Amino acid sequence: MGFALAAVAVLALLVAVHRYVWRRLVGDTTAPGSPWRRAGTVAAYALPLLSLGALVSGRTGVPFRFQQVLAWPGFLWLAALLYLTLALLVGEAVRPPLRRWLARRAAAAPEPAREPAPVSAPASAAVAESAPRPAPESAPAPGAPSRRLFVARTVGGAAAAAGLGITGYGTYGVLRGPRVKRVAVPLARLPRSAHGFRIAVVSDIHLGPVLGRSHTRRIVDAVNRTQPDLIAVVGDLVDGSVADLGPAAEPLARLRARHGAFFVTGNHEYYSGAEQWVDRVRELGLHPLENARVETGGFDLAGVNDIAGESEGQGPDFARALGDRDPGRAVVLMAHQPVVIDEAVEYGVDLQLSGHTHGGQLWPGNYVAELSNPTVAGLERHGDTQLYVTRGAGAWGPPVRVGAPSDITVVELASRQA
Repeated sequence: MGFALAAVAVLALLVAVHRYVWRRLVGDTTAPGSPWRRAGTVAAYALPLLSLGALVSGRTGVPFRFQQVLAWPGFLWLAALLYLTLALLVGEAVRPPLRRWLARRAAAAPEPAREPAPVSAPASAAVAESAPRPAPESAPAPGAPSRRLFVARTVGGAAAAAGLGITGYGTYGVLRGPRVKRVAVPLARLPRSAHGFRIAVVSDIHLGPVLGRSHTRRIVDAVNRTQPDLIAVVGDLVDGSVADLGPAAEPLARLRARHGAFFVTGNHEYYSGAEQWVDRVRELGLHPLENARVETGGFDLAGVNDIAGESEGQGPDFARALGDRDPGRAVVLMAHQPVVIDEAVEYGVDLQLSGHTHGGQLWPGNYVAELSNPTVAGLERHGDTQLYVTRGAGAWGPPVRVGAPSDITVVELASRQA
């Protein structure tokens, strides 16, 4: 019942937002019956239907090719709708002062000079000449339709340019590929021999109907250029089945690191067939850590399944991954979601590597992400455990990032004994 009420509330909100955007961008700026109004009205119905199709097509068995057709316009419209709405709301504050300025300008404009009436003009003409004349078109009275139309088109045009411009720039940022960040993390128990050990942290690649094989190639090339000692792929690799996205993941076989590439599941793997994807990444040369631990490079590297796996009996098991380890050795933990940091602290983890948050992906989404995650992006300390959260290398839903650029992070471990 609660879910149904929430769904109805969300649907009502989306209808209201679309109605508002249509009124400000179409209804207030175009004449009834004009081609522009008809086109805008058709778009107001078609775009949300495309967005709905993009959101549900992957869960309803729609052929993957059709998912791709729906995904680009459908998901992009969701991002554009957000920034168009925000820009129009800012425009509401601009409208009153703009109207007042236009009114003052019209009042200050000099009246056009009148030609004197001819001496021989008949009496009827003189009466007509003395009758009040309407205000000239160049200076409409305050509140006149022509002035309202000018304000509507000016504010609407500026809002459209800002909203679509932000969306376009955010799309370019995703398609360009992630940037490389570098972070030094000192670990108290790291031996001197492991000082300077570099881990390339990659998360939230989100291969799907929008981001495909070329996206994977960009990420693999960027990772390999950093020449890391070890690669940690921290979940949410895919949004779809192995049958649909297997070819898109193939470039992962080219990942190169002296101590190998490792993988843990994210929540989206459990929406996409986690067992099949674990087998697939193993075939591509990555080493899945399913509640497991390995010794490498002078420290322990552990990984736990994502908490979404609990519904399948495959959730995180910290006791299995960390329970019997040597407490004198430093341990780095791969865990997709930052929220498991409390368990990491309990088991004496030195450093947890996570993703999941996307840094909020679309501003002001970072404020929403802060409500359910201990850290949205970057390095923070929780007791004796440090938590690093990458913003991720891809995007979920809209292939757009605003205020949260995608990244691959090279974490350089530092020994305090060095």
